[in-house]
Amino acid sequence: MAEDIVAGVMRQWQQVLPELDTAPMAVIGRLNRCSALLQQAADAPLRREGLTRPEFDILGTLRRTDRELTPGRIARETFASGAAVTKRLRQLEQRGLIARRPDDRDRRVTHLSLTDEGRELLDRLLPEQLGYEAALLDGLGTRNQERLAGSLGELLVLLEGRLGSLLDS
Repeated sequence: MAEDIVAGVMRQWQQVLPELDTAPMAVIGRLNRCSALLQQAADAPLRREGLTRPEFDILGTLRRTDRELTPGRIARETFASGAAVTKRLRQLEQRGLIARRPDDRDRRVTHLSLTDEGRELLDRLLPEQLGYEAALLDGLGTRNQERLAGSLGELLVLLEGRLGSLLDS
């Protein structure tokens, strides 16, 4: 099996600082490298539709919850800042993919929903995007994908707990 770039980096660090424990790089370094490569490659179907991944995530959030959401709820669901969500919502609204409705009791609150055009776009694009992502992972095989998904799920729960407590303190 060919050596990946992270293995080479770890080997270089061991030559320069042999007492250094580079074991965390084996996971964190590879996750970061995979994330960067996937962000470059995995969004091709989205780009063809003129969407960014964060815009797609907003549309997907509205579709999967299948109800109106406030901008704040969308920010929490998509792990984005309020300012970033506001900018993306404006762009999606200009494209006719989402609609805003003021709250009946509090005019400061806005409720967002997909338009018919937004729903049709997402329903057409989601299977294509998932097929594209499946093709990216195809070389791993089903069993390895399941193991990796399980391990990443465990890591995510661990990090969400630890980082959440660190950010709260």
